[in-house]
Amino acid sequence: MVKKTLHIGLDDTDSTRKGCTTYIAALLVEKLANLGVEFIDYPNLVRLNPNVPWKTRGNGALCLRINHDNGLEEKIKDTVTSTVEKHADLESEGTDPGIVFLERGKVPKEIEVFAKNTVSRIVTLKDALKLLAKFKVEAIGFKNGRGIIGGLAAIGETLREDHTYEIIAYRVKENYGLKRKVDEASIFEMDKETEPYTFNNVDMEKERVIITPRGSDPILFGIRGETPRIVKKAFELIKHAEPVERWVIFRTNQGTDAHLKRIHDLSQAEQFNSVIARGRVSSNPRIIPLRHVIFSVDDGIAQVDCAAYEPTGVLRKIARELIIGDKLEVYGGVRPACQDKPLTINLEKIRVLELAQKNSYSNPVCPSCGRRLKSMGKNKGFRCEKCRSRYVELGKTEIREKRRICVGLYIASSRSQRHLTKPFRRYGMEKRCEPVNLISCWHVP
Repeated sequence: MVKKTLHIGLDDTDSTRKGCTTYIAALLVEKLANLGVEFIDYPNLVRLNPNVPWKTRGNGALCLRINHDNGLEEKIKDTVTSTVEKHADLESEGTDPGIVFLERGKVPKEIEVFAKNTVSRIVTLKDALKLLAKFKVEAIGFKNGRGIIGGLAAIGETLREDHTYEIIAYRVKENYGLKRKVDEASIFEMDKETEPYTFNNVDMEKERVIITPRGSDPILFGIRGETPRIVKKAFELIKHAEPVERWVIFRTNQGTDAHLKRIHDLSQAEQFNSVIARGRVSSNPRIIPLRHVIFSVDDGIAQVDCAAYEPTGVLRKIARELIIGDKLEVYGGVRPACQDKPLTINLEKIRVLELAQKNSYSNPVCPSCGRRLKSMGKNKGFRCEKCRSRYVELGKTEIREKRRICVGLYIASSRSQRHLTKPFRRYGMEKRCEPVNLISCWHVP
């Protein structure tokens, strides 16, 4: 019997108070497997533009790609729809789920382009609906249906470029909202044993675990890494004192910098986009309340502010050391201008390309006795308090200071990195067009 291919995209089922779209995808993996479908890829977890103002937490959309026997379409769609209806937080304002079904083997190029745009900038529901109509794609929207955007984007992001994997372990329902019982020492040990092939497990600056969320969602912990086997190995190294309801391995764009797009000049920086731009520091860094650091960069065409917020840790420390004239490449999301605040790039990374010379000036020493001279006033020269000599012709001595930063790349501390931000561990590990080699990607004890 000829198999048919179906791509199932879903998004916006959770809220800030509860729920998780990855958990609904995990439930669907089991339900669809029981229907006898064949998975042709790992479940795809696609992180979308992290700057959109209406996102809940990680702004992740999901796609399941399957082959199935002819005649199963309606049963599959009913299963997906009923599962979303049951588990989405439909009572919450701002939760507007969407489900998209694409019945064809190859994803159309225009939908792939739409997906790329959805990761880096703002797209509209109107944009999505046009593509649905053009390619005769079936979609179901709940409430205002905004989740259709993410559902279509998850289908369009086929992850043929750089990608990573994440294994997510889910809690049993009775433990939702309770403190997670995971042995932190085992996580530090796991990180050491699996480095550099897993990433963002711990924050070494604060000696803190960062794979366990803090909310009431179903996730116990999630581990990101380069291959399915390494995240599965890492999962087995972690000790936990509460049951795992199920676990699933996702293929994802996390840790790839997929959201960052280079712009030609700073005038192209648009609100809510994620950009890479070059310029020179045009105002010395200043510290504002809550210890955030703000400075300006100018490329000769436009000027924007850059912000290194206190949680960015090392990035904030580097930003404090910048001076006017330093040449930088800045990476981050563009925050809109509001009231007295200009357009601002919220920094994720800084690449220092060239350091300006930093000079300081001091009073000269007395030619007679070697003691540091005192100024007699502006343009009036200097006098020596020891030998009483006066020197009208002498000027201040210029001293070239040693900079406390170097040319190179600096990234926000791991505790404040976005899901999409590529950490240091991943540089040199980028992968493209890797054939998908499916291993057992899910389990329900």
